Amino acid sequence: MEKTIALPGPRLKGELSLEEVILRRRSTREFSSRTITKSQLSQLLWACQGIRTGYYRTVPSAGATYPLEVFLLLGEGGVESLNGGVYRYVPKEHFIIHHLPGDLRKRLCSACLEQDFIRRAPLSLVVCSEYSRTTASYGERGVRYVHMEVGHLGQNLALQGEALGLCSVMVGAFRDEDVSRVLNLPVELKPLYVVPVGYSRE
Repeated sequence: MEKTIALPGPRLKGELSLEEVILRRRSTREFSSRTITKSQLSQLLWACQGIRTGYYRTVPSAGATYPLEVFLLLGEGGVESLNGGVYRYVPKEHFIIHHLPGDLRKRLCSACLEQDFIRRAPLSLVVCSEYSRTTASYGERGVRYVHMEVGHLGQNLALQGEALGLCSVMVGAFRDEDVSRVLNLPVELKPLYVVPVGYSRE
């Protein structure tokens, strides 16, 4: 049976204005080894795909089809009280499920064309899509809608990270099949984004 791990509830009011976090946000590729708290992880995941009200999530989705799935790849000591490994976020219950054991950052780095900052980041979020959830309603046009949606998610993630004092960078340069193998993804899920997150070393 898969191990589920509860997350703290998300905060619904922050200390910085939206304008401030937009102004401060920038891509960062120099990460420190400082541990991310479980509360910070919770907030990041809620901003990405959490439930806003009822069934609806924090990012717009064509027809509320919600094709995206978020996986976390943690280094050892990357997130408070969690072992290194791969976890999957479950939005409805706001918990994570342990998917794979071990610190797999080196393998993910290799799958991402040896971009070394991925190996140093304490946490990388890997956003995947099951396209058929959207194309079933919208045909091939649904592929475009999925790509719009992952962009919405990326911006939410980057801004929420900035509001928490964390930095991030969006990575699209990777070998899809290799990332799928690192995460042991089911065939219907396709990786779209790798987003390393952590404290800046600068």
